[in-house]
Amino acid sequence: MNGTLEPQAARPARARAWIPVVAWAALAIGFFSAAYAAFPPAIVGYLFAMAQLARVARGRAAYYSGLGVGLAIGAAWLTFFFTVFSFGASALWYVYAFWLGAFVALAGAVLRRWGNRGWWLVPVLWCGLEYFRSELYYLRFSWLNAAYAFGGVPGKLGMYGFGFLLMAGASLAAWLWPRQRAASLGTLALTGLAAVGLPLIPFTEPAGRTVRVTGVQMEAPTEPEVIVRLTEALRRHPETELLVLSEYTFHGPVPEPVKSWCARNHRYLIAGGEAPAPRGKYRNTSFVVDPEGKVVFQQAKSVPIQFFADGLPAQEQQVWNSPWGRIGICICYDLSYRRVTDRLVRLGAEALIVPTMDVADWGRRQHEMHARVAPVRAAEYGIPIFRVASSGISQHVDGYGRVLATAPFPGQGSILTARLNLFGPGHLPVDTWLAPACSLATLVTALWIGSERLRRRFGRHPGPGGAP
Repeated sequence: MNGTLEPQAARPARARAWIPVVAWAALAIGFFSAAYAAFPPAIVGYLFAMAQLARVARGRAAYYSGLGVGLAIGAAWLTFFFTVFSFGASALWYVYAFWLGAFVALAGAVLRRWGNRGWWLVPVLWCGLEYFRSELYYLRFSWLNAAYAFGGVPGKLGMYGFGFLLMAGASLAAWLWPRQRAASLGTLALTGLAAVGLPLIPFTEPAGRTVRVTGVQMEAPTEPEVIVRLTEALRRHPETELLVLSEYTFHGPVPEPVKSWCARNHRYLIAGGEAPAPRGKYRNTSFVVDPEGKVVFQQAKSVPIQFFADGLPAQEQQVWNSPWGRIGICICYDLSYRRVTDRLVRLGAEALIVPTMDVADWGRRQHEMHARVAPVRAAEYGIPIFRVASSGISQHVDGYGRVLATAPFPGQGSILTARLNLFGPGHLPVDTWLAPACSLATLVTALWIGSERLRRRFGRHPGPGGAP
């Protein structure tokens, strides 16, 4: 009889155990959506809820609760994956969600193993997993990062360092929660205020060399259309010194008539095209044409988009020694990868120009999500960014992450002009070393936890007092 009654009595207890798990998962989804939709400080609530999930979930529920949060966020904010990949989008949503599940499972295992001391490790695990999923493997993808909820982050921290500090505050609040609810909520409020206040500290750019830049949005233009649009842009902004067109403006090198236009009008041009490569392949490349109509510099895309015909990766990265200073050129999604842009800053880049092709058919949500990257990157390095997208959203961002001007989506033929202030090389943020160190620490922790489980399952079990 007992063998029948005990399992039945245990069922309500097991059901009740799921209530806090579901509640914290729902709060995580809600806070994330609020942060990305309208209220960036809500990202602190999202991190707090994820830390609470690690505390309350047990066993497989830990991984699956984090996975569920990730799938819900991915389906809501990466809807354009379905437009691009159809039903294959579900697999990519799972790839993003996997890392949230891994965080909840690993952080929960650490808290159960080391108790309250484990809370010190939670921000390290968060930063380490975010850096790994964004930078260090084939399906890397940095979008939906906590820092992208804000227009810019404190430059000396970097996006991963910013997330580390926010999770540190959220973890402290989660540790306080069972005993001191008021102190926990106060900690969350202070963390949110710091997250809002630090990026909004007023700055004044120092004087430097300036260049007048004008970009024109065109998606799949014909060669005559390019010349007409360039002529119109120069007529409207005759002070322009450098014109910029998007990625894949040309399917090949810059055509001779366009180079002749540059020579006639004595202007520099940066335009996206295709540089031939061995065995009939090509490299997605941005070409710099000088006022004499000669190609004087070119840079290929470092990280071609996965699952697309996007050419071979760049063989090297260099900066263009322009008449106004050193300018780094990174193409489209290259701007999303710190390991790409870090190299340009190490080479002395004083500004970044980013030819981009965001197809209009991908929808407004994709263009808005992509536009979150440039302000964060500019603030991290302290250098201006001029980004021209084929169908919007093009941006002029100053060295403190402030968006000074934009061109709209879809905006065919829209013109964006700016005065770029090159006042010295950029700086690498703190998380240049912090984030890789966190990834290494996360790997060591995962191996330690995994080896302990294997020893418990297959090894000799210690008796009382540690005796076998």
